[in-house]
Parts: sequence; C-alpha cells; structure tokens
Amino acid sequence: MKDTLPGSDTILRNVLANGVRVLVQSNPASQSLAVGGLIAGGTLADPAEQPGLGMMLSAILMRGTEMADFQRLHERIESIGASLAFSVGIHAFSFQARMLAEDLPTMLDILLDVLRYPSFPEQHRLVIRDQMISGLAIRAQDTEAMAEVAFDAALFGAHPYGTDRSGTPQSLASITREDLLKQHHALFRPDELILCLAGGIDPAVAADMVKERFAGWTVGDSSAVRSHSFQAVIPPAEAKEVHIEIAEKSQMDLIMGSTGPDRKSPRYLSAAIGNSIFGEFGMMGRVGATVREDQGLAYYVGSSLNPLPLGGSWEISAGVNPENTKKVIDLIRREVKKFTCEPVSDDELSDVRSRFKGRLPLQLESNAGIVDWLLALERFDLGLDYLRDFGKEVDAVTREDVLETAGYYLNPDRLVTATAGTRRSG
Repeated sequence: MKDTLPGSDTILRNVLANGVRVLVQSNPASQSLAVGGLIAGGTLADPAEQPGLGMMLSAILMRGTEMADFQRLHERIESIGASLAFSVGIHAFSFQARMLAEDLPTMLDILLDVLRYPSFPEQHRLVIRDQMISGLAIRAQDTEAMAEVAFDAALFGAHPYGTDRSGTPQSLASITREDLLKQHHALFRPDELILCLAGGIDPAVAADMVKERFAGWTVGDSSAVRSHSFQAVIPPAEAKEVHIEIAEKSQMDLIMGSTGPDRKSPRYLSAAIGNSIFGEFGMMGRVGATVREDQGLAYYVGSSLNPLPLGGSWEISAGVNPENTKKVIDLIRREVKKFTCEPVSDDELSDVRSRFKGRLPLQLESNAGIVDWLLALERFDLGLDYLRDFGKEVDAVTREDVLETAGYYLNPDRLVTATAGTRRSG
C-alpha cells in the first residue's frame, strides 16, 4: 500500500516566481478534478475594531468580479457543471472547486478572476451584512455554539484565538465596501497562495496551465498580518469556569479542556491517538463509555483535538440535562485524571493504530481527499513523503508517549469549563 500513496515521486510541486505554490497529484482512474487552495490571512487579520471583516470578505467573493457580475459568474461555473466555494478560518481563506478535467482551463480563469478582481457589489454587501447580523441573533440562542465562544474566550484570554471572529452587530454595520477592498488588497497576494490539484490530468500539463494564468499576478507593496506577529498560546495557570445563561433551554452544552499541540508539534500524533482513545473511537471513547453508556447522563459526549499554527485546544464536549451538569463535569474530570495517570491498554493502542492507518487510504479515495492532504503537506511543511511514512510514525507511538502527552496538556486541576444554557439545581 505504501507505494500506492502519494509521495515525492508522484506529487509535482512548483513554486512560481511570484511565490504561488502549486502541488499536483495525478489520478488516472478519474475523469474529474478537484482544486483546492488557501491564502494566508483569515480572520486573524481582522482589525481589532472590526471583527467579522474576514467572514464578510469570504462571503462576498463569489458575488461578482470586475469582469463578470453575480449572474454571469455563476452561469460560467454552471455551464461546465462545476462548483466553486470559499470559506474562511482563523489563519486563511480557503476555496474548493470540482470540475471535469477538460474544464480545468475555464475553472482556473474563473478562480483567478475571483481571487484578483472581486467587485464587492454594494447591494450584495448589504444583504450579507444583514444575514450575518441575523446569524448572530440565531447563534445567541444556540447553546452548543455559545459554549464554544465562552470556552475560547476563557482558554485563550487576550490571545487572538480568544476573540469572537464573527463580529458584533455594531462591527458588522461599520464595515464598508472600502474596508473590504482594503483588506482584500492587503491579504490576497500570490506569495500567500497555495494551489493544489488532483484528478485525471498529467501533473506537468496542469502545472503549466496554472503558470500560464497565475504567473502575471504581481505581489505589489501591501503587507498582510502574519502568524509570527503573535505569540504561541499559553496553558491555563488555574481552573476556570464560565457560563452563558440562555433562558428556557432544555439542554445544557458544556466544553471542558485545555490547550493542545500545534500541527507541527512532535507531540501532535501521540495527542491525536490519545484523543481518539479518550473520546472518539467506538462509542465516543472512554468518556463516552462512562458518561453516556454507563451513567446515561449525556445526549452526546466526546473529545476533539483542534490544532492551530500557534497551538490549539484539546476539548471534551457534552450535551446534558441541566440538572446533570455538575455530575457530568465531575465524571469528565475523573476520567481526565485517570487518563493522565495511567497508561492506555495495549488493546486500546492497537485498535486506534489500526484505525489511523486504515482510514488514510479511505481519505485518499477521492480527488477532494487528496487535495486536502496536499494542502496539509504544504501548509504545515510535513514533507511530500509524509503519507508514505505515516504508518511507521503511528506504530512508533507508545503507551508511554500517549500518557506523557496527555499529562502535558490535560491537567485535571487546571481545566477550563464553559457552559451555556439555563441553570438548574443538580
């Protein structure tokens, strides 16, 4: 299987003179193509007084360009039976496209048009603004979403990761078309673009098509906000508990956790394996077996690892009857203490190792899955042979590695706990 995985001898990687990074993996069995990419910046670049700017910028990119209005732009995409969508995260704007291999030239033309020349039509800006403001009101009644907002603020504090990047009604109302143009000019640069392709096309042909269209995109004299402008996250020095009261809710959502590894950390893989054992594998891992299956105290429960370039979070989430909130918090803390004091069993480790190795080929069965991995390889500097070495790296993780990593991040006496819902006794 190792030789069938993408690697340095099958992935074509080019860097254009203007800094655009291009990665292509051929999939001869497919007649279609997936294209994906990202541009560094994201919501982390929002001005302090205008949170929500990055989300609005992402939402309006597909509303028209200088060469094609909204209707014409989408007619061009639909005429070739393709799709193109943008999204935004903390550190980057992302896009995903799908099309037949023969239509790649057309899609690249469309993509370049959207990336370089969005028109930010005023009527669409107003619609998106109102939708985003309405979305904030809806989110304010969502216990799960508000628990996440509260958790991030409590865990990360003054660090930019603690800021609610969705904005406020006031900040969204203050964003003008000129603000969008300025932010786009600052962030959308060729030297911050990673472009990945996978599917039924010769890699050299695809790379030439990209070069023909994107090589003329000049850097200019603008400068974007860079990740290295900010410090790495700091683990909590003490336990914290925060609550957002939302009236008349029958479910309380809670999140407990601490900081976690960044994607490049040597502890990342042992943390990911440990997280799977603790709160993912089977019926939501150990914590699911205790809180949900044995005690019947949660509608759902599980854990997640959320790596970010400056350090991430390790979270245990649950939805519970408000009367059971304290019981569930105590049970989760007890499970964390056990997890950080006793090695996992040989069977647990063996099962999760098999899961990690077994799901990799499944992730690579689709062109979109290959593109996702190409982006990760480039973005986190994992190396083009990472996928081929993955199984060996997984097998190298020991019970002691999992225990040491869990103890490093999850101190049961310093967990941050965030809840959202209607308080009741119990």
